[in-house]
This record gives sequence, C-alpha cells and structure tokens, in this order.
Amino acid sequence: MPNPLVRPAARRSLSHVRYVRRVPPAAASGLVAAVYEEVERDFGMLAPPVALHAPAPPLLAAAWTVLRETLVATGELGRAHKEAVATAVSQANSCPYCVHVHGTTLSGLVPGAGAAASGQGAGPAFPEGESRGLALWAQGGRGGRPARPPAPRELPEALGVAVTFHYLNRVVNVFLGPEPLPARIPSPARRTASRLLARALGESARAHREPGRSLDLLPAAPLPGDLEWARETPTVAGAFARAAAAVSAAGERVVPSSVRALVDAELADWDGGHRGLGLGWLDTALAALPPGDRAVGRLALLTACASYRVDESVVAPVRSSGAGDGDLVALVAWSAFTAARRAGTLLARPPQPTEAVPGTHAHE
Repeated sequence: MPNPLVRPAARRSLSHVRYVRRVPPAAASGLVAAVYEEVERDFGMLAPPVALHAPAPPLLAAAWTVLRETLVATGELGRAHKEAVATAVSQANSCPYCVHVHGTTLSGLVPGAGAAASGQGAGPAFPEGESRGLALWAQGGRGGRPARPPAPRELPEALGVAVTFHYLNRVVNVFLGPEPLPARIPSPARRTASRLLARALGESARAHREPGRSLDLLPAAPLPGDLEWARETPTVAGAFARAAAAVSAAGERVVPSSVRALVDAELADWDGGHRGLGLGWLDTALAALPPGDRAVGRLALLTACASYRVDESVVAPVRSSGAGDGDLVALVAWSAFTAARRAGTLLARPPQPTEAVPGTHAHE
C-alpha cells in the first residue's frame, strides 16, 4: 500500500514537471491509469520521473517496466545494492534529483549510509562492503578505488539498474528541477521531510515485489543484440525488449531520420567521457543536418550527451516547430534511451584501468 504521508506529497510534486502538461491521477485512463496504479502500489508513490512520461502512454509503460523489473522487483541483488548503483549512476550523470531520492532511499534501508550520498558533495558516501563496491563498479571504478563487479547471476539486475538510471537521469534533467522537495521549504523542515521520506521509501523498498508483474503492460518483443547482457534474467530481458521496441517506434515516428543517424554516429564514438565545457562539438555536429532539423537535433544531442545543459532556450524552438507534449516526451525518451544503451554496452565490457566513467561530465 502507498504510504499515506508520501502519496499525496508525491502527487503534488507532479506540478514540478516542466515543458509538458502533467496528467494527474484523477484524469488518467487506460494504460496511463494502469501504470499509475502499479507505480503507487509497488514503488510506494507516484514518482514524477515516471509520471512525466504520461503524454506518451507506451513510453510511460516502458519507463515503469524497466524501473520495476530492475530496481523494484525482488531478485538476486538486494535492494540496498540496487539503490547504491542507482545513486552512483545518478551522481556520475549530475542528476541531483535522482541522487536525492535514491540516496534517501538507501539511507532508509541502511541508516546513515545514503545521507551524504544524497547531497551534492564531490564524492559518494556509500556503506562499506558490497554496496560500495557495486557503486564504484557502476561509476567505472572512478579514481582507481576498488570496485566489486556483479556476480554473473547478479549482472542482468545490476546492469539493468545502471542502464535504467542512465535513461532516467537524462529525462529528469530535462523535465524536472534539481530537487524533489520544494525550494521554499526552510532547512529545518527540509531535514525533517527528508527523514520522513527516507523512512517511507525504505519501508516500501523492503517489501517483496514479485518479478515480471509489469510485463503485460507492453507487447512482447525480441531482445536487441546490444541488450544481450539481460538475457539470463528473463524478466529483465523482457522489460528491456519491450521498452526498446516502444522507444524505437516513438523515435521513428517523431525524430527525423537525419537526427537519428547523427545521434547514433555521435554515440558510436563515445567512450563514456564528458564532452567538455564548450559546445563546439555540438555546433560541428549540427552543421551536418538540414536547417529545418537543427532544433530537434540540438535537443536530441544535448539530451544524449549533456542533458544537464537542456533549458528553455533549447526546448522552445522544438515546441515552435509544432511538437506536442507526446512528441517532446518521445524525442527526449528516444535520445536518452539510445545513450543509456550505449552506456550499458560500455559498462558490460571488462573494465580498463584508464577508461572514462560513462556519463561523467567536466563540471563535476
């Protein structure tokens, strides 16, 4: 059952969604209503990073399915380990919203462990032991500190969580602000609210969640070759196969072929490192597009490669070109998922001592 204190606060936080009209629970129907019901039941609250997809119902189902079957469902990897991976990836991607939520959940599971991790400090503060080792693995062994790669039976879940958050971090950076709590809350009340949130999220995270229950939301689909790492855990493989099909269909419908080709080409050469503080790389890449595709191309490339730099000046020209709410969600989702898949491919490889951290940015 959703926590009676957290549920209304989470629903109110849908007002923080920007650039698209939110779909409140009272107005939800069909697939949107079905997903909302599952999210509140299994996650403990209607999480805005999922609910913001509601203008594009199949993408809402895709986002929830990969989140549920990797992070939320009970499996080989304990929930605290999964939350450590989610927080670590979110730190690497400079997504303070997700760092706060999942660092707070970690502190609710392991008291004190996630408190520093939920802040915006320079480094993670994860509990010693396996959770810390997995967090460092998810960040590519940053700084040469010892990382603990997942055991083979754990790999689909651990890598699934990492890829899911490479996706969600990018979407959240575009559509949500940096904090899940309103900025106007004074510091003492903010600390109290964070403690209550940690307790509620930790309680929900301890509950058993049967794997596979979200798979019926989307039709079955073949597993793409770059997601082959998921195959040994059928529920994780099923979630990513369905999500990949939904996102690909949305991309083909909304994203011009020239932009899709450009993003694919940019990511094919990406080694997981940052793009630098300047935007010369972006201007050079966009010059290859027809002028009419450049506004969409700018948003797509920034979402994939530097989502923290997307602002109104990037979104407004896409809106002016006639993109509706569902189109905008589809464009961002396709770009974010394409980048997340590439990050997963890099993370699935045996680590190299000098390799860059997937998702790390120059300003960290």
